[in-house]
Amino acid sequence: MSSISFKVTASSENPTKTVVRARNFEMIIDEPKNLKGTDEGPNPVEYVLAALAGCLNVVGHVVAREMGFQLRGITFELEGDLDPAKFMGKPTENRAGYAEIRVKVKPDCDVNKQQLETWLHSVESRCPVSDNISHSTPVKISLG
Repeated sequence: MSSISFKVTASSENPTKTVVRARNFEMIIDEPKNLKGTDEGPNPVEYVLAALAGCLNVVGHVVAREMGFQLRGITFELEGDLDPAKFMGKPTENRAGYAEIRVKVKPDCDVNKQQLETWLHSVESRCPVSDNISHSTPVKISLG
């Protein structure tokens, strides 16, 4: 199978609010008021967590189908901690992004723990968003 390309376009509406278009969908990215935003949408790092949850959901259902069990649904709890020092231009050895992302996955299904562990390992290894977050992906930023 050949590769599939995805593309989004985005424009700044103010210093904290960005409007992103993906196909025929529009997403608002903003900061909460305590970070000087207008709180009109999730912030960029919340979207990272949301993208991970969405991808784990899709892959989770694909893998369950392949393993031959019915997955009625999945709930997720995702959280991560980051040090804002680098983002704010302050000297630090810490990275700008999440130091760690923790994900609790609660599948609604009738399979034993060993099957669930096999399922989860496969889901984690096959999720493109998890792969991008977990491994170095070249990002080439240039002037347009």
